[in-house]
This record gives sequence, structure tokens and C-alpha cells, in this order.
Amino acid sequence: MSDSGVRPAGGLSQNLTAVLRLRELIFEGGLSGGERVAEVPLAERLGVSRTPLRLALAQLEHEGLLEAISGGGFVVRLFTREQVIDAIDLRGLLEGAAARLAAERVIDQSPLEALHGCVAQIDRLIAPSRPAIADFERYVVLNERFHELLIGMSGSEALQAAYRRALALPFASPSAFVMVQSELRESHRTLYVAQRQHRQLLDAVERGEGSRAEAIGREHARLARENLDWAFDSERMFDRLPGSNLIARAEPEVDHVV
Repeated sequence: MSDSGVRPAGGLSQNLTAVLRLRELIFEGGLSGGERVAEVPLAERLGVSRTPLRLALAQLEHEGLLEAISGGGFVVRLFTREQVIDAIDLRGLLEGAAARLAAERVIDQSPLEALHGCVAQIDRLIAPSRPAIADFERYVVLNERFHELLIGMSGSEALQAAYRRALALPFASPSAFVMVQSELRESHRTLYVAQRQHRQLLDAVERGEGSRAEAIGREHARLARENLDWAFDSERMFDRLPGSNLIARAEPEVDHVV
């Protein structure tokens, strides 16, 4: 196998392949938080050469999923509950700023129309009288779409780049804790509140009310904290969270070398 990282015929470059496979391995629990990473066995495990793997390790360190250790090498980062909350709060700050900019800058009506359509589709999935959502996967897609549209409407490339970096951790995304809501009857109330906030955000942006849009955007992200609390209260639900293997429920420990 070539060690240059060039693109193989008909496939992804080794560099990109290594990044995608390593990130997937971490997110799916193949590598746990606190676990040391050894290059040689990991390269064999991922089916890539060592040069692309080293670039992938550096990329995931930049994303915050890995941490360099003294003496060389990396360890998979283990996050505390407080750090997860910080990530949620950071997303709220960025979404609030995006909402303000969208309200103050939006001129083109097509993004607003797309946002209206997204909210209308979510409305058809959620109602106060319904005890649950039949199509949760559809809700996740639409919820992610709403947030993508909102960030895009900010018109700020710098903010969009910061938002992408903030979402590098699985539990920071808008839908990270939605699976918890799919299994708890009482959490359906949070989904309905979230959708009401979607409509309020849309209204504030449409009216050009920047301060109001920012406040709603920041408050909207705080709903994820409720879901985080529910997840921590249920071991079964916690284990189903994407990236739960990166969140410490007790004191962090360094695991074995792979």
C-alpha cells in the first residue's frame, strides 16, 4: 500500500479514508475515552498506511477528540459532564449569534421560505396531544436541517466555521440527545417546546428582531441539558447516545493500549 496519501483510482484518498474510519471507530465505541492509541496496530485495524494515519490523528486532535500525551502518541479524550454542558452552551452562543445576524442581514427570501417549509414539516410530526413521534428519523433530519438553515442565514463564514468545529463532538450537535426523547414519554414535552422555539426563532428572524432571535437561539440549546440529565439518569439510554463512550460517568481512567 502506498504511503503517500494520494488518491487511489476510483476511491477516497488515504488521508480522508483514515480520518473517516478513525472518527467512526471512536464514535461507535471501538476506541473509548481515556484509551491510548498505538499507530501500528491502529493502521492495520483501519487498513491504511502510517503517514495518512498520522495526518488523521493530527486532524482529530484538532477537532478535540484526541489528545497528545507526553512521550509521543495520543489518547482518546474523555469528557466530563461539565464539559458536555459547556459544549451545549457554546452551540447556544453560536446559534444565538447566527439568529441575530440572520434577523439583521437577511434580504433574500428563499432561505426564509426554506425555513418555513422545514418548520411546517416538523409541525406535522409534533402536536401537544400526541404522546410520541412515529417517525423519529424524519424528525432528526428536519431538526438538523432547521439548524443548518439558520446558521447559513447568518451570512458569516467565520461563524459557520466556528459552528462546524463546535459540532465535531457528537454530543454537541442539535440532535445528539434526541434519542433520549424517543423513549421517554415525559420528554415529548421538550420536543414540543423545542418546536415552539423553532417557530419563535423564525418569527423573530422574519421580523428583523435581532435581540429577540439571539435570546431564543441561546435558550433553545439549553433544552439539550434536560435530555442530558435524562440520559445520565438511565444507563440504558446513556449507552445509546452517540459518543457516550467519550463521556465519563465517574473519574476518568486511562485504558489499555490498542
